[in-house]
Amino acid sequence: MLRPKKNKDKTEKKLSKESIEKAKGIFSYLKPYTGVFFIGWIFLLLSSSIGLLFPYLMGQLLGKSGQTTDMASSVQLISLDNINSVALALLLVFIGQSIFSFFRVVIFTNVTENTMRDIRRDAFSKLIYMPMDFFNQNKVGELTSRMSSDITQIQETLRTTIAEFFRQIIIILGSIFFIFYFSWKLALIMLATVPVMAIVAVVFGRFIRKLSKQAQDFTAESNTIIEEALTGITNIKSFTNELFTLKKYSKSIDNIRQLNVKSGLWRGAFVSFIIFCLFGAIVFIIWQGLLMTKGPNPELNSADFFSFVMFTVMMGMSVGSVPDLYASVQKAIGATENLMDLIGKQSENDLENGTLKPKLNGSVEFTKVGFTYPQRPDVSVLKNVSFKAEKDDTIAIVGASGAGKTTIASLLLRYYESAEGDILFDGVSSKSIELNHLRSQIAIVPQEVVLFAGTIEENIAFGRPDATFEEIQIAAQKANAAQFIDKFPEGYKTQVGDRGIQLSGGQKQRIAIARAILKDPRILILDEATSALDSESEKLVQDALTELMKGRTSFVIAHRLSTVKKANQILVLNNGEIEETGTHEELIKNPGIYANLVELQGMEN
Repeated sequence: MLRPKKNKDKTEKKLSKESIEKAKGIFSYLKPYTGVFFIGWIFLLLSSSIGLLFPYLMGQLLGKSGQTTDMASSVQLISLDNINSVALALLLVFIGQSIFSFFRVVIFTNVTENTMRDIRRDAFSKLIYMPMDFFNQNKVGELTSRMSSDITQIQETLRTTIAEFFRQIIIILGSIFFIFYFSWKLALIMLATVPVMAIVAVVFGRFIRKLSKQAQDFTAESNTIIEEALTGITNIKSFTNELFTLKKYSKSIDNIRQLNVKSGLWRGAFVSFIIFCLFGAIVFIIWQGLLMTKGPNPELNSADFFSFVMFTVMMGMSVGSVPDLYASVQKAIGATENLMDLIGKQSENDLENGTLKPKLNGSVEFTKVGFTYPQRPDVSVLKNVSFKAEKDDTIAIVGASGAGKTTIASLLLRYYESAEGDILFDGVSSKSIELNHLRSQIAIVPQEVVLFAGTIEENIAFGRPDATFEEIQIAAQKANAAQFIDKFPEGYKTQVGDRGIQLSGGQKQRIAIARAILKDPRILILDEATSALDSESEKLVQDALTELMKGRTSFVIAHRLSTVKKANQILVLNNGEIEETGTHEELIKNPGIYANLVELQGMEN
């Protein structure tokens, strides 16, 4: 039988001393709200303690037969000589518990939400300042999970689970005290049966839930088959694979049937266990208790017996809920450990960072730069790369895929630090320049433009958030974007959709160019900015790029050599090394990599 893939939830790992120590980091976020949180715990203690009066008073109400009890002096203040006094006492208990519970819930919620706000802010702040290598090693889905499910798990635990866990502990301890007070013999019989039965019932229930979860996994798998089949229906029909797909789906739903039938058998056994064993244990205790109330010298009066039964039922329910509450606390500790790991990592702000903030003129020099990605330290991506770009020069970087072109762009932006050599801006080492100041004077127009969900205006303004609407319009005009923006009914207020899905590739590129124009950088990086466009869009974008490149030092990474003919210097990379350098005219005169590329692409000299 097929088995569903197991998703290893990091929040379900076993508790260890190390994980608990890391999870203690949550207390630093609770510290500002310690006073209020402590008051919440007082209300929790009061509401739980006063709740213990309910089974006692209820038992007295049910079993009152004109007998009096010798309860502690504090309880003797309440007259139990008639039913009305007991009912009034119960009413007062409910009122008190309601008031205490209200303040407990409100206080715990306020403290939790304030704490979660601080954690969310710190976690996201840490994320956006993490080095690029961090994102190479971690999946976006996993990071998103930490920011959503892990925080939700902690939120629910702080708000209700911890309070409920300790409330149940108080009820269990209080119930044990009272049942021993009423009858130590009956208490020992009860403790030998009901808690054991309750724990066995919990284990039973968790096993059944595990089977149900596996069935859900297979159901999700079968739904995926349906989705893929309907999405790729043309492929299924063209390859006449209807029968193959149907067999695949049939196998999946047969697994669902097998698991659900197995789950049904265990559920039936579980119900039988509850009816026979758990309820049987309670009946046995009631039988023993009734025997103790009979005879000329009863060991237990009927009122105390009913109170004993009420405490037993309450304790049984509490014992049954504790394992699940503990499991939730365990998950929360795992979730907290994950978040504390994230918050504790070194961000770009924590790493070695320069302090200089020079206004760049645009001169850039690579001096014997070597680089390897941290995940692949044995593979040299750049080797002994040296070149110089003067102010307002256009430097074209060409070469085969994997030659190291985009890596040069990444090093310019200091996404990574060079392993060897140095990169100088106006003669100053990049490592000496404050990171955000350096990046504020560099702009990049990538091949795959990422637009954020929002309006066109907001996406252009991303280049300089404090820009006026008039400045945004001017940038759009220079980028040849105004012509299509004005055709939209909502103009600059048009929503671009998730990742700009509402716009074409050429339109997104021109929005990205407008964004770069608005930023007004001193150094510009164009990374395959026109490679994925049709001829008409490419011309419009190329014209916009020409406008953007005026008066700036530009680095143009391109496969299409037609876009680099006017460059002041062309660097030809091969296996991480600069094999050739010169202008277009100089390079085509001599047989070499560039001349061969020009010939392969059919360019006119």
